[in-house]
Amino acid sequence: MKKYLFFLVSAALMMVSCAKQQPAGSPADKILLVNFNPVSVDNVQKTYVDRAKYTIIDMHSHDYAANREEIAQWVKAMDAVNVEHTAIMHCSWIGRPFEEVVELYAPFKDRFRFWCCFDYSDMSEAGISKACETLERYHEMGAIGVGELGDKGEGDLYARPVEGKDIHIDDPRIRPLIQKAAELKMPISIHIAEPYWMYLPMDETNDGLVNAVTWHVDTTHCLGYDALMTTFENAVRENPNTIFIACHYLNMNHDLPRLGAMLDKYPNMYMDISARVAESAHTPRTTREFLIKYQDRVLFGTDNGMEPDMYRKIFRVLETNDEHFYVPDYGYHWALSGFNLPDEVLYKLYRGNAERILNEYK
Repeated sequence: MKKYLFFLVSAALMMVSCAKQQPAGSPADKILLVNFNPVSVDNVQKTYVDRAKYTIIDMHSHDYAANREEIAQWVKAMDAVNVEHTAIMHCSWIGRPFEEVVELYAPFKDRFRFWCCFDYSDMSEAGISKACETLERYHEMGAIGVGELGDKGEGDLYARPVEGKDIHIDDPRIRPLIQKAAELKMPISIHIAEPYWMYLPMDETNDGLVNAVTWHVDTTHCLGYDALMTTFENAVRENPNTIFIACHYLNMNHDLPRLGAMLDKYPNMYMDISARVAESAHTPRTTREFLIKYQDRVLFGTDNGMEPDMYRKIFRVLETNDEHFYVPDYGYHWALSGFNLPDEVLYKLYRGNAERILNEYK
């Protein structure tokens, strides 16, 4: 018995010595959060989704290609992953005027759909009337929607040929433009605010700190998160004949009940899932329930380049039941898990809802 007890004590002491706490100043103490790049050790399901289960209408992308050769490569990537056509959103940060974008993509016009900006060059009544004429001209050139408008607090700074400085979506001066969009059956796609972490203190309590530091929003001289959401809701409520597409889950991944309440209230409001894979896939059960509940109001979008692997990372989240995998590209420190969406929901998200909007809203 004494020998047995001696063995147990010795084994315990050996375990303690093997698993002792790292001393201060060890290599682990020198790892910066921004360099944290974990690799999952879990022996769990790992699924590779080569092609989307249903043919996709991508409702949110941009003029990423530098020339027609790159556009041709993009089309090959779309074919490889099962994308039928892609929306080319027009933004000032892309660089080319709308007319040049249309001309560049002309040989591939059956694979791309064009969206245009509002013209804020002259905010007088006569200037807005002229902007409405410009919108009509862009529509005749092939624009099927307006966007991506972008307001992170200082107004629509994505616009061409001039920024909409201090012009928010509920500004009475642009209501004729919004009404003209409705008349032309052109949905308005708008990026409002940023993910909520970007507004929180940049300290040890910020859950999305690694990404939040890069995209931090200083609201000292501009509208804050809730004020921006008010401008958007005002516009949706006051223009019931205009379809509004809130980009990126309306940047409400942290508060899906609030987003759902708005969708319940406004039948002319839709949302896309573009560029918010990491923000949604760290709460897979909650997000899955949301996407199932609002399956008729959700649109597929990428907003993240032209590479086949980019699409496949999104497919893995939407289509599989994989859990606890990392995608460092998205800039967060947390692991993602798949939604394993039902086929009916996948079809609507991938193409059904977009098809309905683009066909019925003509």
